[in-house]
Amino acid sequence: MDNELFEKAPIPEAYFSLAMPVVLSMLVTLVYNMVDTYFIAHTGNTDMVAGVSLTAPVFTVMIALGDIFGLGGSSVISRLFGQHRFADGKRLSAFCFYAAIATGLLILVLGLAFRDPMLALLGATDDTWQYASDFYTLIIVGSPFIIVSMTPSNLLRTEGHAVQSMIGSVAGTAVNIVLNPLFIHGFGWGAAGSAGATVIANICTDAYFVWFTLRHSSNLSIDPRTVIDRARRRLAVTAREVGSILAIGIPSAITNLTQSVGIVMINLFLLPYGTDAVAAMGIALKVIMIAVLVFVGFAFGAQPLIGYNYGARNMPRLRGILRFSYLFLSLFALVMTVVLNLSDRLLMGFFIEDATIITLGAGMLRVQLLSLVCVAVVMVTTCTFQSAGKAVGAFVLSISRQGVMLAITLFVGSRLAGYQGVIAAQAIADLLTAIVAVILFVVMLPELRSRKAR
Repeated sequence: MDNELFEKAPIPEAYFSLAMPVVLSMLVTLVYNMVDTYFIAHTGNTDMVAGVSLTAPVFTVMIALGDIFGLGGSSVISRLFGQHRFADGKRLSAFCFYAAIATGLLILVLGLAFRDPMLALLGATDDTWQYASDFYTLIIVGSPFIIVSMTPSNLLRTEGHAVQSMIGSVAGTAVNIVLNPLFIHGFGWGAAGSAGATVIANICTDAYFVWFTLRHSSNLSIDPRTVIDRARRRLAVTAREVGSILAIGIPSAITNLTQSVGIVMINLFLLPYGTDAVAAMGIALKVIMIAVLVFVGFAFGAQPLIGYNYGARNMPRLRGILRFSYLFLSLFALVMTVVLNLSDRLLMGFFIEDATIITLGAGMLRVQLLSLVCVAVVMVTTCTFQSAGKAVGAFVLSISRQGVMLAITLFVGSRLAGYQGVIAAQAIADLLTAIVAVILFVVMLPELRSRKAR
């Protein structure tokens, strides 16, 4: 483990060493998502496209479940490493790995047992049922591999292995990109081919992470004996430790899930204004998501650095890290706001040629960009709460921006200003959530206001 990086390296160097690989990994994943959509759409079968789209939330849920042990575990382990409790960190890393496997197996059993009711709940019709079923079945079969992949990718960063974490994620994405056209078009497997490529890609990612952990990690483990107290014949993990992991991991999972919920809510409020409005907002949000993913990469890429120094009670260095993180991401958000504003129609035109939708979407995009700095503040604050083990703060923010706050602003905005109120709802929700984030930061982290050394 590179203690020098966490304890003494210049803050910008440590920050970018840990965060840049996460940003690059997220951008590669974004490219894959676009390519994956392209290959499915290129079949020309709208029922297949719809069937796969309907079952996409299942994959989102799996990623969220993986984040419970990946982000929750990395938060706790980072603080333990900051206290130089490396044996405890190793023990909990093994627990997170096997807890993710157990969760994946549970999803596998339940997902297959309730396949038909789930497909009906997701909205599959007679026309889309077979395609949705093909995709759903293979994704469920691969759920242990998909959920597990999120755990070591996060835990490795607690040792400073951010580049290796990125390599595993990018390698899996590359496998997916290669196999997708082969399975979908070459072998003619359609929706099942897309799901199969995703599962195989995650198996490759898992294999790399297991190999790297066994060969190169000094303070992480996947040895099951690490988490079993053989003398007492029970798990060598306390309920309090599990609670600490879940207290941070569950809000992280909720953050992922509320992104999908938020999009659904916006679409529902836009439906009365026509499908063009829904389509335009969908594309505008895709553009915004590029910036948001970069924010997430930088904010959460620095999570091990924040957690380590919080655990070590090195408050002067922690204050410097947070000051740098807030300043850098806020300035980056301002730059992105200007750049995206100047190229709004160009970006909309990249996704669609319809002039009406381009005009609508460009206006929507400009409104969403007004709150980009607020999004950056929310991301850094959420990451700080997760890193410091402040479960309440992390939970409140996880349900706010694209959950409770958005629901309130959509309802009030649509009543007061109609269409314009719906368009502005997310930006207003971002502003309100940022205000809540600042208040919670001041209240929940009073030790950071002290100028005393550790």
